[in-house]
Amino acid sequence: MSAAQAVAPETSEVAVAPTAGIDPDSPDRFINRELSWLAFNERVLDEAYNLQHPLLERLRFLSISSSNLDEFYMVRVAGLKGQVRASVATPSPEGLGPAEQLEAINTRVDTLLTRQQDCWRILRGELREAEIQVLEPGEITANDHDWLDGYFFDEIFPVVTPIAVDPAHPFPFMPNFGFAIALELERREDGERLNGLLPIPAQMERFIRLPGPKARFVLLEEVIHGHVDRLFPGFDVVHHGYFRVLRDSEVEIEEEAEDLVREFESALKRRRRGSVIRLTVNADMDPSLRDFVVAELDVPPEDVFGLDGLLGLSATSQLIVDDRRDLLFPKFTARFPERIRDYNGDCFAAIRAKDIVVHHPYESFD
Repeated sequence: MSAAQAVAPETSEVAVAPTAGIDPDSPDRFINRELSWLAFNERVLDEAYNLQHPLLERLRFLSISSSNLDEFYMVRVAGLKGQVRASVATPSPEGLGPAEQLEAINTRVDTLLTRQQDCWRILRGELREAEIQVLEPGEITANDHDWLDGYFFDEIFPVVTPIAVDPAHPFPFMPNFGFAIALELERREDGERLNGLLPIPAQMERFIRLPGPKARFVLLEEVIHGHVDRLFPGFDVVHHGYFRVLRDSEVEIEEEAEDLVREFESALKRRRRGSVIRLTVNADMDPSLRDFVVAELDVPPEDVFGLDGLLGLSATSQLIVDDRRDLLFPKFTARFPERIRDYNGDCFAAIRAKDIVVHHPYESFD
């Protein structure tokens, strides 16, 4: 046998394996919609790891992946839970029932949440090297503390509401996106213990920028926790933890409603007060304090996620500062359509003369 024959045998002698087909009636033809969406959001997060992107743009991708996941839970997961409550067992085209989809989603989301926190730790270190710092409590200087004291009393104290939870003061309603500090407190005079709550004001920036030429930030919740003695005088903090609430935001509208405006108003009110779909807590929260929060919010165990890191990563977009354009994509200037320029900027005259197609975002919508 020649070398050529050894390398390239006769085609007629090669056995070709038949291609395995998919039965047209098999559910294997389909990909689950919810898991496909999670795969999409994993690709969004991949862009936050992409070293070819500027640093603050990578941070933007992390923030987007987090806000995307919040919306996914509020609408898609909420819909599946509604089906489970209604005892709907009809499988989706790929063969998974609502309960099976929820189980698969939780498994996939556990991995996604861990990757998001890992990404945040990486980006936080790289931001520090780029002189955009999110300070730890031990890094705050005496001058910073003086400034933060003034900021607390001027900006935070008027809008924060300390709540002692006892039989006379029930656990308050936590709205969608509600974020709070849970506390176990001990009264100094008699050692009596009680649970407290400090809802974080939603209207305030999560990252507080300290004065000075450098971009230095501290977390709002850490500033509030540092002033607990002013909010609960006479008490010591035994344990504290953070939690964040997502609620069912799926809006169902009765198409035959006589008054659609009133129907939408009612639906939006129900949306704000929907059942808790996901509760995230810091992983090192004291177990008894965690049980207290879970019980008060009436959250099933499978909907509680302990995170070793920052809750509400969508807020990290606040760190994208305007004075660091070097860490952003170059600004793109859209081209003004020539056809409209030919008519002295009158788009209606250009359209009357001939149909026009404007290519966004490369051509300006203005």
